[in-house]
Amino acid sequence: MKTIAAGKFKDVCLKTLDEVATTRTPVVITKRGRPVATLVPYCAPMTRRSLAGSVVKEVGDPFGTGEPWDADAS
Repeated sequence: MKTIAAGKFKDVCLKTLDEVATTRTPVVITKRGRPVATLVPYCAPMTRRSLAGSVVKEVGDPFGTGEPWDADAS
């Protein structure tokens, strides 16, 4: 893992971003010799398959009991 001082990182930020994206190796950014941040390559989240959005058509009232209420308009 590569380390770089914050002041130096500020000067070569875009170049370092390109290096991390290309080599896929993280870079630790230090301030006064102490690590303050880690620059890691982006990993797209894995898509999970679910049933969300798969309902084609809803029929009727999914929350109703089927019984008429006094408050219902006749």
